[in-house]
Amino acid sequence: MTHYDDFDAALTPAERHVVASLTTPPRIQAFLDSITYSSDDRYRCPLNVLRDRRGHCYDGALFAAAMLRRQGHPPRIVDLLPNARDDDHMLALYREGQYWGAVAKSNYTGLRFREPVYRSLRELVMSYFEAYFNVAREKTLRAYTVPLNLAAFDRLGWLTDDGPMGAIAERLDQIRKAPVITPEQAERLSPVDERTFQGALVGVNEAGLFRMPE
Repeated sequence: MTHYDDFDAALTPAERHVVASLTTPPRIQAFLDSITYSSDDRYRCPLNVLRDRRGHCYDGALFAAAMLRRQGHPPRIVDLLPNARDDDHMLALYREGQYWGAVAKSNYTGLRFREPVYRSLRELVMSYFEAYFNVAREKTLRAYTVPLNLAAFDRLGWLTDDGPMGAIAERLDQIRKAPVITPEQAERLSPVDERTFQGALVGVNEAGLFRMPE
């Protein structure tokens, strides 16, 4: 048996057709863009993302990693970490030759797909810096995790079961983090301008926006 046997066995003919069409990273991104951004207080496994047509960034990254694996890429994710005034954001990673790209589900326009043109993981992560901000227009990205290979969770059935989602999130909390800016740099950041802010919110699900601490 392969790690996809249970997943493939659970698919309806319509779902099997969708999965068969996701043959490139841009096609996976287009699927994620077509589904509803979830404000639900739950994690969905890849099967339930496909079935419910809903997902937030965590769900979307795991779904994308699963589909990228079918194309021969390791199922790797990375967690982008903000200050205390924003949500974290998850990416599914892939490489073409020596260059990194990413697929992602986001409520913000600028935090989604990246072409595989980045020479290092840090370079890829920093491409999200200017687009990573909260509703108070503060640029909030501060660090990122090392990549996590989801193959380590195959025995838990993460493709078809929501149960392992918590274990994956817990592991992300434990692994090494790399800062992207210093505290001094953070103090000097300028606010996001009006045009950029409005462009980022095209198609936004208001219920899924981070609520500022009071």
